[in-house]
Amino acid sequence: MTDVSFDTMPVATAPARRDIGLKARYRAERRFRIYGVLAISVGLIFLAIMLASIVQKGHTAFWQTTVTLPISFDEKIIDPQGERATDPNVLIKANYPKLAENALVAKLGINPDDKAAVRKLKGFLSDGARVQLRDIVAADPSVIGTTRDVEVLASANLDSAFKGQIDLSVDQARRKVSDQQVAWMNQLKADGVMAEHFNTGLFTFGASSRPETSGMGVAIIGSFYMMAIVLLLALPIGVAASIYLEEFAKKNRFTDLIEVNINNLAAVPSIVFGLLGLAVFVNFLGMPRSASIVGGLVLTLMTLPTIIIATRAALAAVPSSIRAAALGLGASRMQMVFHHILPLAAPGILTGTIIGLARALGETAPLLLIGMVAFVADYPATPFDPATALPVQIYMWANEAERAFVERMSGAIIILLIFLMAMNITAIVLRRRFERRW
Repeated sequence: MTDVSFDTMPVATAPARRDIGLKARYRAERRFRIYGVLAISVGLIFLAIMLASIVQKGHTAFWQTTVTLPISFDEKIIDPQGERATDPNVLIKANYPKLAENALVAKLGINPDDKAAVRKLKGFLSDGARVQLRDIVAADPSVIGTTRDVEVLASANLDSAFKGQIDLSVDQARRKVSDQQVAWMNQLKADGVMAEHFNTGLFTFGASSRPETSGMGVAIIGSFYMMAIVLLLALPIGVAASIYLEEFAKKNRFTDLIEVNINNLAAVPSIVFGLLGLAVFVNFLGMPRSASIVGGLVLTLMTLPTIIIATRAALAAVPSSIRAAALGLGASRMQMVFHHILPLAAPGILTGTIIGLARALGETAPLLLIGMVAFVADYPATPFDPATALPVQIYMWANEAERAFVERMSGAIIILLIFLMAMNITAIVLRRRFERRW
């Protein structure tokens, strides 16, 4: 029997060891890729769940239930004494809900003397019918004494029931719509006078205590004013500061301190800027508390660091050879910057500006502190008038208990997300369209 010495056993050759090492690295790389795919998948799943929930709750907000009624503008109700020629206020004080009630009673075939049945009609139509009919008469007093078909908004509860958002199988004592109202609703639906139409009021109405007459009109105008102020102030100031720091300022402790503070300001919570705006613009300068001008100034301060950082990165990305060539041909530093460097950095500057505006559009906390959470029903004519903003309007509707307000809140979120997506997509497209690689 032959003894085998350990010294004579075969050992792994260098190529074999290399193969083992390569296989281990390939396995590690595959695991890393799997982890990355899983991380992205989890993020996309949660994003899809969030978007599906918002769309599921909010898509019905873009439709509103109306009842088309032949409204008889009875002079005995609107102006029984015939005083409108001398006292125009008579047309404002008239009992317009009675006109809508009479038309609904006639349409349903209810005996006007049946007071119990007439009382059950209360809450069938929106209280906004008062304003709607009053505006019709105020715009054209000649309608008095005539009959016209008018689309009157249904109440929020009837709107929800018509859309199938209320379980009608439960006992009527546990829901806000009675069996009699459901029967009348089905009757009007069968007659073709009660139907859903595109809810233009969601985009045109102002604040209201009634869900069916609430809209984002004031918030949209207020957001537009604020974004215009941010664009007019933050862009030139941010670009000017970036050009000075990147092209003209000497590198010393002072400029280093400025750069550190700019980077720190970009990470400061937005509510801190709200406190600053409240202290400086409202308390010290005495500006109106809920005006778009104050909101725009606060958002300008918040957006400036983002624009400065993006602009400096765009300027730094331009090759130094461009600067050397311009200076070598006799251009001044000002000509070098504005004739050569700035045009080449414009795509990056534009992208950073759009991203900054998108961030400002979605901010809520600083606007709450400066009072833009106020109840504003009238359109702001100037940036100095009371207004609100889209994210603040969403916040206000989220605090309401009515189901219809939740529906409108989700619809407003959809609109805000569309605006934000459009701005970010625009930034990506512009960057890819005009970007230059050196």
